[in-house]
Amino acid sequence: MFRRFLSKILNRDLYFKTSSHYWDRRYRTGGNSGSGSQKRLAAFKANVLNDFVERHQIDSVIEYGCGDGGQLKLAHYPSYIGVDVSMRAVEICRSLFEGDPSKRFFQLESVPPDAIADLSLSLEVIFHLVEDPVFDAYMRRLFESARRFVILYSSNMEQESPGRHVRHRQFTRWIEDNQPSWHLQDTIKNPYPFDPANPDETSFSDFYIFAPV
Repeated sequence: MFRRFLSKILNRDLYFKTSSHYWDRRYRTGGNSGSGSQKRLAAFKANVLNDFVERHQIDSVIEYGCGDGGQLKLAHYPSYIGVDVSMRAVEICRSLFEGDPSKRFFQLESVPPDAIADLSLSLEVIFHLVEDPVFDAYMRRLFESARRFVILYSSNMEQESPGRHVRHRQFTRWIEDNQPSWHLQDTIKNPYPFDPANPDETSFSDFYIFAPV
């Protein structure tokens, strides 16, 4: 099982140039957002986020890395802006949610300057930002777009990966150094920690919830 998983990663990396190129090509060739947006992992994330939005009376959500919209199908957000580096992903989402006025989608370069929401969201994106300037710009925009909360679902460690499209980062250190007006309010552990024998239904990620100091 693990050998098949590793082979899949290495085959994808044959086409790797940059993180943005990788994801745009992946969607344009029929790929999806990955196993983290499917089955029990998607259900877990949806349950946590829908409960949070309801309990805190969140009126608006902006997500950086909306992908193919698979996770969003399970979400209950009053108002939503989805942003992705891949124009193909944006096209897929616009088609999937056509006729739903509560949802808008933009490619990263086309996000309106007033795109600010109660909750700014990042779901399993950070460890795909392998370039330091891309990671830094992403994190700054993520926090600048939030009024009340920032939620990240990601690994939080410095660790090598066999795939060039994955780079694990201890992002909480970056937040401490660059966003001192925000603090870690809560963490929620993923009940399905990564297992190399079952990579499609387990994950490196946990929830990290930030609020202004």
